[in-house]
Amino acid sequence: MKIRATAAIMECLLEQEVDTVFGYPGGTILNLYDELYNYKDKIHHVLTAHEQGASHAADGYARSTGKVGVCFATSGPGATNLVTGIATAYMDSSPIVFITCNVTEQTLGKDAFQEVDITGIAMPITKAAYLVRDAQTIPDVMRQAFAVAATGRPGPVLIDFVKNVTFPTVEIDYEFVPWTENRKCGSLRSLAGSHDLKAPEPNLGDINTLVDMIAQAEKPLLICGGGVVRGRAHNEFRAFAERLDAPVAITVMGGGGFPGGHPLTAGMIGMHGSQASNVACNECDLLIAVGCRFSDRVALQPDTFASQAKIVHIDIDRSEIDKNVLTDHHIIGSAKRVLELLNQRLPQYSHPHWKEHILPLREPSVPRQSESLTPKQVLETIRRLAPQNAIVATDVGQHQMWSIQHFHFDYPGQLLTSGGFGTMGFGLGAAIGAKVGNPDKVVIHTTGDGCFRMNCHELATVEHYNLPIITVVFNNGTLGMVRQWQNLIYNKRFSETTLDRGPDFVKLAEAYGLKGFRATTMAEMETAFQAALEAGQGCVIDCVLDMDEMVRPMVAGGAHITDFLLK
Repeated sequence: MKIRATAAIMECLLEQEVDTVFGYPGGTILNLYDELYNYKDKIHHVLTAHEQGASHAADGYARSTGKVGVCFATSGPGATNLVTGIATAYMDSSPIVFITCNVTEQTLGKDAFQEVDITGIAMPITKAAYLVRDAQTIPDVMRQAFAVAATGRPGPVLIDFVKNVTFPTVEIDYEFVPWTENRKCGSLRSLAGSHDLKAPEPNLGDINTLVDMIAQAEKPLLICGGGVVRGRAHNEFRAFAERLDAPVAITVMGGGGFPGGHPLTAGMIGMHGSQASNVACNECDLLIAVGCRFSDRVALQPDTFASQAKIVHIDIDRSEIDKNVLTDHHIIGSAKRVLELLNQRLPQYSHPHWKEHILPLREPSVPRQSESLTPKQVLETIRRLAPQNAIVATDVGQHQMWSIQHFHFDYPGQLLTSGGFGTMGFGLGAAIGAKVGNPDKVVIHTTGDGCFRMNCHELATVEHYNLPIITVVFNNGTLGMVRQWQNLIYNKRFSETTLDRGPDFVKLAEAYGLKGFRATTMAEMETAFQAALEAGQGCVIDCVLDMDEMVRPMVAGGAHITDFLLK
């Protein structure tokens, strides 16, 4: 049947069972927003304070729910304000469809008002980027975009519509096709050459080779990477770890892929990894990494990484194999499917002596004595009082590492953090998306005073939609992680890292109509956090910390994984 092109866009969203969109309107996308008015009972729109906040909210929604997030923005600065969010999602394999509208086709390339080549800008940081000039292609492009974003290794996709495609007078032929039937459409079949819409089936010979390698290993180590989380392969990974009876090191992106409190958990690996995980990596004779990129924060010195081990890499993305660390064996396939096949073939193993050597090393170092509030006290208070299934969204820096070290993440989507791109300002938007997607769960946003300043205007969104998100500010009056490097590596030359300036975060929260608390002692932190849990509205807790608190352990970039600057 014939319907308006803008209505077809909305119907295609409904095909994909989209019920929530994050965004910010503007001139070129106004026709789409006008159509959205007709669908407001079916599609809930969350208006953020800034397009970057919308991009992070769509990302937090996607990571915490396992669905594809959707984000709208207008042309020019509206579109470019999405770029950091797109890159954040791309680096962490988060499935989002970004929809923008550009100037009319007649004015493309003529420096029209708010014109920018957003498809060109986004091409290196998306799985696919579409510029739609022909309204008749809308259903095909929309279906392709969602399929590409969600399948294989997930990631962001951008669709940019020229404005004349969205004019109210433009009609197209359209037939509603539920997403479960989308793959039968010719337009999706045509993608087979450029995008794998099905995960590659693991080679059984490769599976059997790994089974044989495991049988010969005496000191195996598992790495739980982000692919376990994205692939929702946590149950299969846990069964594999328990059958292998091996210590499990967890990357930043792997948080929630394996229970943080499990007896086999060795802790985070890498630059701020636990002594247990880093020593195990150095001494193991078989290292099996599942869905892990071997980034420079994990394989700090690739040439000597796990030098005594045979390295096995399991990943859905063939391009990751041997990219950073040379492997002895690899298996291409989704984490879930590969682990299913391994679990069918693997007998029960026992490695008591290896575990007795490694797992006692996971005990954290004793923090320095301090009369003031410490990060450990803040996090222990949250961990004790918050529900075990609470979602935690972090920004980037010291508080991020402390949060990952101290909390136990037990399921995919419980930890929302920017691991690859390291985006300061990510946390509050992500928390908004998580709360919208998980209204029955407590959502906690941990941040530093430097990060919080970057996107604290999203408190307006928290207040307007009455989202009871608890923001905990680790306020040490400095760019803490950068100062830590300056302290240890740059001879205490603290160049431009001291944040001796406003705002007063308690007053800021109150200015947005939220509750604000300040904590300078553990007792005040307990009182404030309990009050925040009971408040039924957004709260900000300003935790005053010592400027020279440090993240321990720490290995310098490019150093050997056991060459600790701090323990």
